[in-house]
Amino acid sequence: ELAGRGLDVTASSALSPELREYERLVTAVINAYVRPACRAYLRGLAGTARSVFAMTSAGGLVPADDAAERPAALLLSGPAGGVLAGAAIAAANGFPDAITFDMGGTSTDVCLVRGGRPEPAAERQVAGFPVRLPALDVHTIGAGGGSIASIDDGGALQVGPRSAGARPGPACYGHGGTQPTVTDANLVAGHIPADATFPGIGRLDLDAARAALAAAGVDAAGVLAVVDTSMEEALRAVSVEQGVDPRGLALVAFGGAGPLHACALADALAMPAVVVPPRAGVFSAVGILGAPLQVDLVLSWPTPLDHTDLDAARVRLADEARARLAAMTPGEPVALDDSGAVDVESTVEAEAEAEVEVEVDVDVDVDVETTVDCRYAGQSHALRVPAVAAFGAAHARHNGYERPGTPVEVVAVRATARQPAPIDPAGLPAPTRSSAEGPAVIAEADCTIWVPEGWRADPGVAGALVLRRTT
Repeated sequence: ELAGRGLDVTASSALSPELREYERLVTAVINAYVRPACRAYLRGLAGTARSVFAMTSAGGLVPADDAAERPAALLLSGPAGGVLAGAAIAAANGFPDAITFDMGGTSTDVCLVRGGRPEPAAERQVAGFPVRLPALDVHTIGAGGGSIASIDDGGALQVGPRSAGARPGPACYGHGGTQPTVTDANLVAGHIPADATFPGIGRLDLDAARAALAAAGVDAAGVLAVVDTSMEEALRAVSVEQGVDPRGLALVAFGGAGPLHACALADALAMPAVVVPPRAGVFSAVGILGAPLQVDLVLSWPTPLDHTDLDAARVRLADEARARLAAMTPGEPVALDDSGAVDVESTVEAEAEAEVEVEVDVDVDVDVETTVDCRYAGQSHALRVPAVAAFGAAHARHNGYERPGTPVEVVAVRATARQPAPIDPAGLPAPTRSSAEGPAVIAEADCTIWVPEGWRADPGVAGALVLRRTT
């Protein structure tokens, strides 16, 4: 009724149809707040080409028109691109289990990858607010190359979350910055060559970096130690705190600053290797090029302890996800009704008008995955698992114990349908890289790689550098 009066309406039941009233409400409010601006922008883009897609926080592409109606699903889409490409490049180099480590100018984003797939999350925090929409489980902290170092009121050295940004940027950029940053510390420590020249910046000013550190009463080694500790805690949050031993994981380092700190972090967590992909400074954009078309659906399970017909519900939801994916694939005349379900009659009419033989269940290269959200009876939070039978082991991995004999509740069923992109990030043309024995600095146009003593960098698959310890 409100929509009929010309009002812009976001219904939480359509946007996030699952348990938890507060989270649903906040998600709907955020969506309603950002939709006017996002809708105008995305609809403008949609007119520039036959098919325009937008990246979501879940690591998939959706049509721009759909994204314009659900912009809350895009709030963390940038880091998701890097995670996808990081997972692909790690697997190509023999590391299906890894942690992606994206350190830019203002923040660091990390995500666990298992079996070549990034870990999903049903909910993320954005500016302290819960957004209950599918997303990759990216953990973000305020630590980047522009993070400012200072002495707090208690006399302790702190780094971030304040950032010098791009303008004025670190003191060494020569754009008027006077506060010491992580980039200044790396330059003074010799991890960035003193004569390095970067596009848009020019030659870095070593004397300005030293002066900024001295004026603040901090030293380069201390700044790097503090920021590395913060990033180590972030890596532990997505591995150790999830019951995963980081000693079995590679660290995929990208972003302009990630490869400067990767070996120190790998040493701290005894990780066996560091993978630095080609085009590391713009790797999130590379990931968006290789993102799949994707549909994510969720169905609340109204009788948690009654698992009757659960398998049938999973099949139905998987078919619905597959059909929605076919509907948004260019050239596939599959129609949906007002509720979002497949409109068989309209679809048949569309097929007739197009004079092609297309079934609703289009046989394309689609990967459909179903999962269930489970918890022990009496618990308030659930874990996403492939099947109810897998919940006990997952609970033990996450929490250190399981409770045999305790009833398991199912609170939601999920389905994700993906159609792979024609571009594989691991198959793109890549620059030729050479071996390097540490200590060594490898300066590239979009990032700098620090190879400490006791480490060696060797060319890997798809233009990557694979760093391993020599001692």
